[in-house]
Amino acid sequence: MMVVGIVAVCIVLAILGFFLPRLSRHPERGTQRTLGAGSRAGGKAPGILGRIFSKPFRSSSKAVGHSGSAGRRARGRMPF
Repeated sequence: MMVVGIVAVCIVLAILGFFLPRLSRHPERGTQRTLGAGSRAGGKAPGILGRIFSKPFRSSSKAVGHSGSAGRRARGRMPF
């Protein structure tokens, strides 16, 4: 269920980054802040479990950043 949510957020941020590049940064940062909190909470588990629990949040945060920047980059490459 979380994977579907992250994919939906990435699609929305990519579209938002393409059509409204300056207004896409605030939702992107908010999403990354929320995922960072989940990563920090998961990282408090002892030993290797901390890395295992925090990894999905770190990779999701990275995906959110890439999708937002990809939308803005695509907008910048448009010929008009």
